[in-house]
Amino acid sequence: MAGPGVIHVYTDGACSGNPGPGGWAAIVIDDGRERELTGGETSTTNQRMELQAAIEGLAAIPGGRREVALYSDSAYVVNCFRDRWYVRWRRNGWKNAQKKPVENRDLWEALIQLAERHDVSWHKVAGHSGHPLNERADRLARAAIARLHA
Repeated sequence: MAGPGVIHVYTDGACSGNPGPGGWAAIVIDDGRERELTGGETSTTNQRMELQAAIEGLAAIPGGRREVALYSDSAYVVNCFRDRWYVRWRRNGWKNAQKKPVENRDLWEALIQLAERHDVSWHKVAGHSGHPLNERADRLARAAIARLHA
């Protein structure tokens, strides 16, 4: 059973070029306390950074099973869980509907494992639409890219 209070996680990934240098960010809100997590890679893709942001956000949740609301502007991330794509991927030996290997399998497997530790609801947020926490996550992800060049 989930522990006390819903944890809210806002995530975003960004890339300068695709592929290119990328950054990710997660804002974790637990019982009114906020933590900002960021990082980046020198050569990556936007999709990988979106996945990494969700991974890092879920990995930062302390304790046992919790109720988590995860917000992302990535349809790639949210739809995978809403539509349960990963169930078919596992059943089909990590092949997609076109019978090709699922891209970013390493990150998907890590994210699925973390998501299964909690009771996660997945929420799609429109990117660059003025949602304050999504905009903040975007700024943090872009700042992580800038730090790669510093």
